[in-house]
Amino acid sequence: MKGTQLGEFEELVLLTVGILHDDAYALTIFDELQQKTNRKMILSSVHKTLVRLEEKGYLQSYMGGATAARGGREKRLYELTQSGIKVLNQTKELRNSMWDNIPKVVWEGRI
Repeated sequence: MKGTQLGEFEELVLLTVGILHDDAYALTIFDELQQKTNRKMILSSVHKTLVRLEEKGYLQSYMGGATAARGGREKRLYELTQSGIKVLNQTKELRNSMWDNIPKVVWEGRI
């Protein structure tokens, strides 16, 4: 497994795979990301990120059942690996720790 740092978009993709759980394939991930982030993006950026996260060992994919709606084609589904869960937890802990360490004086009178 290479690298332990996540970029923002990688983190969002991993979180979305976790949210979608058994229905995490490129198009549902893309739709959920656009809805949750209110960002415009292109499907190929999601595909590339999924491949990269799988290469890093944070995701694994498998082929789901074929459906008539997809013209009999199978879809590639993604799920978090133990390494993916671990890196998400580490990222969450780091972010929470940093937020917790911002002195109150920074926030006073500014919100």
